[in-house]
Order: sequence, then C-alpha cells, then structure tokens
Amino acid sequence: MKNYLSIDIGGTNLKYALLDNAGNIIEKGKTKSPHEKEKFLTTVDQVVKNYAEKDIKGLAFCAPGKIEYTKIHFGGALPFLDGIDFSEIYKDLNIPVAVINDGKASVLAENWLGNLKDLQNCAAITLGSGVGGGIIVNGRLLNGAHFQAGELSFMVLKMAKEMGFDDIAGTMGSAVRMVSQVIKAIGNEDETDGLAAFEAINSGNEQALKILRSYCWDVVGIIVNIQSVVDLTTIAIGGGISAQPILVKEINRAYDQFLDQMPMYKMTLTRPKIVEAKFKNDANLFGALYNLLLHVNGEKL
Repeated sequence: MKNYLSIDIGGTNLKYALLDNAGNIIEKGKTKSPHEKEKFLTTVDQVVKNYAEKDIKGLAFCAPGKIEYTKIHFGGALPFLDGIDFSEIYKDLNIPVAVINDGKASVLAENWLGNLKDLQNCAAITLGSGVGGGIIVNGRLLNGAHFQAGELSFMVLKMAKEMGFDDIAGTMGSAVRMVSQVIKAIGNEDETDGLAAFEAINSGNEQALKILRSYCWDVVGIIVNIQSVVDLTTIAIGGGISAQPILVKEINRAYDQFLDQMPMYKMTLTRPKIVEAKFKNDANLFGALYNLLLHVNGEKL
C-alpha cells in the first residue's frame, strides 16, 4: 500500500496526516502555524523530514491564496506564503508534489469520499472567517483562466455607489461574524464561543434565531448566484458550524422562502440540493491528497 503525506496550512494550525491511497488516515497531528516566513518553512520542513523517512510516495499541500500549479500567490491570512513553490522546495525528494487552494480541496474531498461523491456538477461552500468555495463542472474542478474560480468571499452581494467590505460575501457569509453577533445579542462575554451561540439558537432564543436566519438568507444569496452561472445538482455546506444540523435546515428553509418570493427564479433555475458536508476539520487533508492522486494518475483537474 502506498502512503502519502498531506499537509493543510491554516492561519491557526498546520495540520498533517499520513494517508494511504484509499484515503485512510494512518496517523495525524498538528502544530501552531508560525506567522513569520522562515519559522514557518522550518516547521513545514521538520514535518516533511519526519515522514520522508517513512518512504512516502508523494507530498500533498493545501494552502490559502491563489494556487498556480504548485506556486502560492497572495497567501490569504498568511501573506508571507506569496511566491512559495513547494514543488521547487522539495524537488530533491524525487516524489510527486501537489498544491491546492483550501476551498478547492474541500470540494475534492467531498467529491471523492463525501456527500458529493462522484457527482459531475457540484460545489462545496466553507463557512468560516470568510467564505471558501470549490466548484466542479462536468466532472472537472473549475480553476478559471487565472486559477481563482471559487473565490466566493469576493462575490459582491450589495452593489452601491459607495462600497465597503460589509457588502461582500466574505463578510456577509462569515460564520465568525454571525457567531459574534449572536453572542453579543445574548450578553455573553466571549464573542468566539460558537457552542454558546448555537445553544441559544437551538433553545429558540428569538434574537439568536433571527440573526441565524438573516445570515442564512445571505448564504442563499451566494448559492443563487452560483447556481445562475454554473447550474449544479448539489451544494455541500462545510466549516465548523455545519456540524449544527439547524444550519443546513435553515439555509434550505431560506432558499425555499426566496423561491416563493421570486417565482421567476423558481420557474427558471432548478433548485440544487443543499446538504451538510461530510468532512469537517480533516476535509483539506483528504482534498489535498485527492488532488495529488489525480496528478499522479495523469488526470486533469
């Protein structure tokens, strides 16, 4: 059995796992992500060297930012990643190296082994500090002309003569922002306490539920815009808050409410299924590996 090392680069943690080519995790771990370039590269190097001794057959990375083949641009929350090419850094290992954007990794994970398995036209939306996304059309991952298809956070949901970040999907669809609003409304001091926020929501707190439903309405705006362009069968909702069943339930309720208010959309655009993503915190590890396996097998994304 061939084993591979998958590394998920996040703003908070650097997660890694040894997996076989069937997607079984053999072992995994994580460490804090340094926010200084040299310390970061040293940390990654230590992880890679530890597993290179175990005769890995390939190296898969998932990172924020625009990924052009194996080169990172911008780096999202980790801007020092700009210009890093892991294929060049680890070319002396003489094993395949693949790199993919975190949003695209999530849809590959779901399409390989999750709730979008083998679907030809689907998407994954990750609700976190912003809105991540990956889209598959006609069986192929949608990269776009500049490798930036699926950057849903940049979608403009409110056009105005004077624009601000409050008008883009990355803010309106931010789960972190929604949780903070709920926490403030219920008088909790810890604005990051997602469990407390959903405890209030699930208990029927009117203010908390109102905030969630407004948030889900904004998420539906993102989904409708995606659907009007690429016509998908199924969309999986991921991110930490997707573990709360009420989230996908309320998104579906809001979508139906939107269609009732806009009959032209109901007649014209076929409603996609909206489901919970199977993978949560490990999604990017699976997606990064699948991206590598596709490259190893010579399949185009």
